[in-house]
Amino acid sequence: MAVYNKGTHLSFSDRQIIEKGIINDSTKSAIAAILGKDKSTIGKEIKTHLVRKHHCSYPVECALFSKCTYRKNHTCNSSCPKYKAFYCQRRDRSPGACNGCSKSSSCRYDKYYYYAQQAQQEYRDELTGSRIGVNATLNQIRQLGEMIKPELDKGHSIYVIKQNHPEITLSEQTLYNYVENGVFQDAGISISCMDLKRQIRRKIPKKKKTAYSPRKDRSYLKGRTKADFEEYMELNPNARVVEMDTVYNRSDGPFIQTFKFLDYDFLFCVFHKDKSARSMLNGILLLEKILGKDIFNREVAVLKTDRGGEFVLAAQAEIREDGTRRTRVFYCDPMCSWQKGSLENVHILLREICPKEIDLFQLNLTSQAKADLITVHINSYPKEKLNGKTSFQLLDFLSHDMAKRFEAYGIAAIDSKDVILKPYLLK
Repeated sequence: MAVYNKGTHLSFSDRQIIEKGIINDSTKSAIAAILGKDKSTIGKEIKTHLVRKHHCSYPVECALFSKCTYRKNHTCNSSCPKYKAFYCQRRDRSPGACNGCSKSSSCRYDKYYYYAQQAQQEYRDELTGSRIGVNATLNQIRQLGEMIKPELDKGHSIYVIKQNHPEITLSEQTLYNYVENGVFQDAGISISCMDLKRQIRRKIPKKKKTAYSPRKDRSYLKGRTKADFEEYMELNPNARVVEMDTVYNRSDGPFIQTFKFLDYDFLFCVFHKDKSARSMLNGILLLEKILGKDIFNREVAVLKTDRGGEFVLAAQAEIREDGTRRTRVFYCDPMCSWQKGSLENVHILLREICPKEIDLFQLNLTSQAKADLITVHINSYPKEKLNGKTSFQLLDFLSHDMAKRFEAYGIAAIDSKDVILKPYLLK
C-alpha cells in the first residue's frame, strides 16, 4: 500500500515536478506516485492553477466545426442540432493541461497551461491573504493601501480620502479598523495608527481581533470574474446581458430574485420563500421556461450577478442536463454593486412598492402572482431615459416574440395611468 504525505502542502519543487510531468505526458496517477500524494491532490492542483493562454478561434468549441456544412446557412452556437462538444483526452482528463502537447501549434480550441512558478505565487498569495482577518485578497489590500498611503502622507483624513476616491467602496469605519488592526502592515504597506489625522481623539478598540473566519469555497468564480466578463464581451460584443440580484428585508424571507434585461430596460421578478442556491437556480429555469430555449439563448447570453452565496450554482445554470449551453454566468467584484448599476437603479422603483424595514409577508408578498404584479407595474411606468416610453413598449418594439412570451405567461402591459408604485399595490 502506498504511503501518502497527507497533511503537507505542495512545495515549489513538487509543482516543478508536476509541470515537468505534464510536459512529458505523464498521467496524474504517475505524478502522484512520484510525489507520494493522492492523485486527487494532483488533479485539484492542476485544475486550480490552470491558465488559459489561447481562446478558441471558433464561435463555439464544437468538435465538428471544421468539417461542418450546416453552419453555412445557420448561426453557429451550442443550441445547433449538429453541435458536439469538443473533448480533448489530454486537456480535459489526464494530465489535464496543454503543456508539451505536440498538436498545440495547430489546435484552434481553448488551450490551458500549468506553470509551477505562477502556481506557487498564487498559493503564497492565497495562504498569506487567508491569514489576514478580513474578507479581501492580499492584492486587494495592497492596492487599497497603495491608494490611500500618499493621501495620508499629505495629512488628509480618511473622510477626505474617500471623497477624493469614490471608487473606494469600504466605509470610513472599516478603513480605520484596517489601519488600527495592522491589516495594511501585514500586506507590506507601511500604514500605522500614527498616520491617522484624528487618531488621538479616536477611541481605540480594547482588544485586537485575531479570530479568522475561514473563507467560503470560491472555486465557482474561476473563469467568471469581472475581468473574464470583459474579455468575453470583447470577443462577443453582441452578446445580450441580463443582470441578476436578490431583494429582501429579513433573513427569513420572502425574497425577490430580480432580472434586468439591459437592452430593453425590462425587469422580471421571481418570488422565493428561501434564499438558497437551488431556489435561485429554479428562478433561472422559470425564466427559461417562460421564454423557451431559443429565445433564452438569444436574450440571456450572459447573466451578471454579485457574489452572494445564493448564486454559487454557476455550472448548473450554464449547462443544461443534455450538455448544451444555457448561458454564461459572471460575477462582479466584491463590494462593487455599481458594476451592475442598471439593476440597482431599477431597485429604487421596486423599493417604493416594497420599502425597507417592513415585513414583506405582512405586506402581502406571498406568491409568484404578487411578484408578477410588481413586474407589470414597474415595466408599465414611463421613464424619462426612454423618452416617456415604458419598458413594455421598448421590449415589444425590439423583441416582439419575447414580449409575446411574457404576455402568454400572464405579464402584459397596463395603461400608465393605472400604475401603482406604493405598498398598497400588494394588498
